[in-house]
Amino acid sequence: MRAALAAGALAAALAVPAMAAGPTSTAPAGPPCVSHVQRGVLPAWLRAGFSSPRPRIPHAVAAGGRIAGILFGDPLTSPPRATRSNKILWVPRAPVTGITDLRISAQRMRGARVVGRPVGRLVPGGPGPSIIDLPATGCWRLTLRWAGHTDRLDLRYIAAPR
Repeated sequence: MRAALAAGALAAALAVPAMAAGPTSTAPAGPPCVSHVQRGVLPAWLRAGFSSPRPRIPHAVAAGGRIAGILFGDPLTSPPRATRSNKILWVPRAPVTGITDLRISAQRMRGARVVGRPVGRLVPGGPGPSIIDLPATGCWRLTLRWAGHTDRLDLRYIAAPR
């Protein structure tokens, strides 16, 4: 009986550190990260402020269609280039009333697996022009929050050409 209790206590003691460590950095985190940057004509709801009636500029629409990023810094690079920044103009589909910050949680991914720790970025005043530099190359899953809305967008950052 004592041997059974001792074995049970030992098994429990060994299990606690493993559970306390939490998920590994390669834990599955939803669908694979895939950047869908379009290089054609902007959707009608993104065209305000452009002189051309059918402007062609790199852009990506978030998964839920509630916000898009117009990529003036295409391709996005890490580290950023000395001659061009990673400028993204965030445009919400529905008008935003009042002042609210755009909060971005960015997580680097390898397929559907998380790599490293998430990083946060803030666009004061809400969706609009921003410089979004991220610390490494790869596919990044951005969770965007503003004015009570949330959406998700995957973007790829490449190594800056030398």
